[in-house]
Amino acid sequence: MLNPCDPAFVARLEALLPPGRIIAPEPRHLEEPRGRWQGRAGAVARPETTAEVAALLRTCFEAGVGVVPWGGGTGLVGGQVMTGGPAPLVLSLERMTRLRGAFAQENALVVEAGMILAEVQAEAARIGRLFPLTLASQGSCRIGGNLATNAGGVHVLRYGNTRELCLGLEAVLPDGTLFNGLARLRKDNAGYDLRDLLIGSEGTLGVITAASLRLFPVPAAEVVALLAVPSPAAALTLLSLAQERLAGMVSAFELIGRTGFDFLAETLPAVRPPFDPVPDWMVLVELGLPQGLEPQAAMAGLYEAAAGRGLVTDGVIAGSVAQGRALWQLRELIPEGNRRIGAVSSHDISLPLSAIPGFIAAAPGAIREFGAFRVNCFGHLGDGNLHWNVFPLPGHGRGEHEAVRERVKDAVHDLVHSLGGSVAAEHGVGRLKRGDLARYGDPGMLAAMRAIKAALDPRGIMNPGAVLD
Repeated sequence: MLNPCDPAFVARLEALLPPGRIIAPEPRHLEEPRGRWQGRAGAVARPETTAEVAALLRTCFEAGVGVVPWGGGTGLVGGQVMTGGPAPLVLSLERMTRLRGAFAQENALVVEAGMILAEVQAEAARIGRLFPLTLASQGSCRIGGNLATNAGGVHVLRYGNTRELCLGLEAVLPDGTLFNGLARLRKDNAGYDLRDLLIGSEGTLGVITAASLRLFPVPAAEVVALLAVPSPAAALTLLSLAQERLAGMVSAFELIGRTGFDFLAETLPAVRPPFDPVPDWMVLVELGLPQGLEPQAAMAGLYEAAAGRGLVTDGVIAGSVAQGRALWQLRELIPEGNRRIGAVSSHDISLPLSAIPGFIAAAPGAIREFGAFRVNCFGHLGDGNLHWNVFPLPGHGRGEHEAVRERVKDAVHDLVHSLGGSVAAEHGVGRLKRGDLARYGDPGMLAAMRAIKAALDPRGIMNPGAVLD
């Protein structure tokens, strides 16, 4: 049984930390981007040091007060808002933004968890290196939240998820114990890997306070192209061809359906796609090349080889950095168009690559009995992660379909599960998909997760209600 973060407990915290560390909740601490969840909190703590985080957790653990870690508030599955139960303490890492070390020869950077992702990227660039995690929210999300959710993004195909970009962690466990695992090592088999346990745990096992991050050389040249393809199956074959011709150089491979551009035409008419008419399917390809290769020639060679096999029907190859950014902006605006239309049900899913064309063909039929809809399918085809989102027809609102929203979601997720996929690809579980985890999760995995949670957080104070009941 948890206790509330009431005025008496807030006064106790205020006496524990320097002035200004404990504040009243602001709207940003209690909201999430999709507007489906409204959080609650007795107070917000903004520590500046790991020692302060430890003191806060130790006190909350002793008192049985829930703690909701908060990074940039950009999560899409409700992991950062607690909607019921005794009011928790929101623990914000927004003041823990220090750079602790930069090591160009090691390709490593040590930062505190509150540093905004765009600033992590900038710190890497200052020493001539690349931190490749790239997200639409990178101007406001924080690296601690990226690690806690094992964020994905557009460059997973080449560089991996956030898990693959982390060498070590510093974290505070629920009872206030410090875990100092910041060693910048590529090989360390000394015991259980607590780093990988904490990454992706969504704040349910402790609070990440700092991380050693893996950096990469900056590609000597980059080129972006938007290519029209006849089908998702052709797009997959094109991906295989690109990887064969340019091994290790394909940085991103994004699938875009025509509906995404239709939504932009409806909601942001000033945005103009480079095709007229817009094809049913397109892929956005980014190559990062070493010295000695001419970028436009490499992309043109790929296009010619693909055209010879009937895999592309048209294409635009960026001739400059600015043109490449303009093509990426088209892709990045698709979620904004989605937001303005208003989704009935959104699905962040992953599938084995070979199952993707079959899923795209079968999924509309799986929801037909629930009404007439539009579907916007797009995402990170290179790593099998699709965003398959369901929208009302023109002239209708998502509220008209609220009664069938859960049934639509279940039908899509049942199909994904039957094909060996995951219903929580890159956004995590949070509170939104807690029921899905219970429904589709392997029983052995769930039993192990509950045992780990009970061992590390026996009082259940860490992000109560997220991931597990």
